[in-house]
Amino acid sequence: MIFNEKAECMDVSSLADVQSERLKRTVKTVWEQSPFYRGKLNGMGVSCGDIRSIEDIVKLPFTVKDDLREHYPFDLFARPLRDIRELHVTSGTTGNPIVVGYSQEDIDLWSEVIARSLCCAGALPGDMIQVAYGYGLFTGGLGLHYGSLKLGLTVIPCSSGQTKRQLRILQDFKPRVLACTPSYALYMAEVARETGFPAQELGWKIGIFGAEPWSEAMRKEIEQQWGMSAIDIYGLSEIIGPGVACECHCKKGLHIAADVFYPEVIDPKTLKQVPASCPGELVLTPLTKTGMPLIRYRTRDIVNIDYTPCACGRTSPRISKILGRTDDMIIVRGINVFPSQIEEVLLAVEGTEPHYQLVVERGKGGLDTLEVLVELKESFFSDEIKYLQNFEQRISREIESVLGIGVKVRLVEPKTIERSEGKAKRIIDKRSL
Repeated sequence: MIFNEKAECMDVSSLADVQSERLKRTVKTVWEQSPFYRGKLNGMGVSCGDIRSIEDIVKLPFTVKDDLREHYPFDLFARPLRDIRELHVTSGTTGNPIVVGYSQEDIDLWSEVIARSLCCAGALPGDMIQVAYGYGLFTGGLGLHYGSLKLGLTVIPCSSGQTKRQLRILQDFKPRVLACTPSYALYMAEVARETGFPAQELGWKIGIFGAEPWSEAMRKEIEQQWGMSAIDIYGLSEIIGPGVACECHCKKGLHIAADVFYPEVIDPKTLKQVPASCPGELVLTPLTKTGMPLIRYRTRDIVNIDYTPCACGRTSPRISKILGRTDDMIIVRGINVFPSQIEEVLLAVEGTEPHYQLVVERGKGGLDTLEVLVELKESFFSDEIKYLQNFEQRISREIESVLGIGVKVRLVEPKTIERSEGKAKRIIDKRSL
């Protein structure tokens, strides 16, 4: 089933026409209603008349997260506050948080793109969905809620946490669809094993996972433990929340709702667009948002993009799973390291659990060190020191072959690494302490 066949199966020429008209309208809106963007456009010598088609988007300025922080809380809104129906706030480790405002039209749009995503994942009207994303200022829970109602699903708004209760609801209500972070799905599987819960017999059939990067190896782990089809969904609060892109049953990339979110992939150093299929930083321009429209927002997410039609029938471009981020990667001795690279190695090693942390420190002489804490399955744990040392060395060699730098691996007992009901904390960087 395709929720909006006209939009999702549009030919290339028609899509470009739609994108062009919507971009012109968006630029006119920010010129008239956003002092921030009017100042940026004036500074570049760009006027509304210079934007005649979607190809002219390269004439427009980029927007970055610091712009949103510096204009906290409402300076980037393009509508009066009385027209804003919902506010969401992202958490941040430094500076002001980011505030996102939604008009009623934006909430309707959000419902639409989530409904498309749910259909992409295989959900059908009449299905029951268990939403275990957090509700509140985080966009995950409410976004999936709105879209589920739009599609005609029965929603169980569990939010995150209370894991045993989540499993009881699964057992008693038998929902077909689960929506949560991938790390929380694995944690629920762990609790299910401990309590003797028959996950394979009663498990969800479709899992819609996002809000954090996750690898193909983690997908296989989730699918094996739950007996479900694990689908990746992508979004970010600044753009709209979840629903920007989602996989279909083919799992050959995430379909972008390109009639409402225009994607570019750029070299983060030169800021020039890269050829299709080459990895680069994803830049998104919402083409129909009215509450807080953005122009060429740099997501910092590294992807590649495929413009060929999909076997599912959709013609919308597809981005890869997130390969990493330009701003949360670790640079260790001049090498860029993404947690997803290490995750792939660990999940391929029999005996390890899908729970790990990366600890970066500055050693003697100013040399950075990377330690990888890995949980070992209980059946593989041993009191024999030599056995554990050999295991650590084996994992270390595997990681070094991928990264090109040496790392220290430390095996820890099961359940030693802190669990998360939201985004898993993968990196502990002690170099700034």
